[in-house]
Amino acid sequence: MSSEQYLAANLRRAVAEDPRTAELGVRVTVRGDHVMLSGDVACADRRAALEEVLHEAAPELTIYNDVRVTPAGEPEGEEDLR
Repeated sequence: MSSEQYLAANLRRAVAEDPRTAELGVRVTVRGDHVMLSGDVACADRRAALEEVLHEAAPELTIYNDVRVTPAGEPEGEEDLR
């Protein structure tokens, strides 16, 4: 395992274990001194918390946050089953 893979695994663990985020579906990729986040979260606060957690875990890295906010609400209307 390369040092970038090892760091990415540690950052994924930080994101999964921190109570502010507790995210398992966010991808963390490390390239040199850059961290790229991608995936979906339910709200903008959670998206911001991801950056905060990673900045605390690795303040020397530049974070690119490509996480999308996809609200998870109740479906609207009725489902038409045929």
